[in-house]
Amino acid sequence: MTRRDLAWRLSGVMLTGGACSACLLLDRSPLMVPLFVVALLGLPLMVHGKRVAQVLRAERRGHALTAAAVHTARLRARTQNSDGFGA
Repeated sequence: MTRRDLAWRLSGVMLTGGACSACLLLDRSPLMVPLFVVALLGLPLMVHGKRVAQVLRAERRGHALTAAAVHTARLRARTQNSDGFGA
């Protein structure tokens, strides 16, 4: 796991943890509903890390084949050695 991936995953933990702890403090408040949405937004970041940002970038640029773009990026990353060159 790279540092960038870890940073994305930790941001998901912070979003979910912060929203859940704020919900505990705001017992029976209407503000709990938007905080619940924020907590749910942090879950994909915790699970997928930097891939979430990659998919959002591809979607924003109008990629018609977002899944294919992500798949080729993963395959390209797998075929490279630790020095960044192919096998």
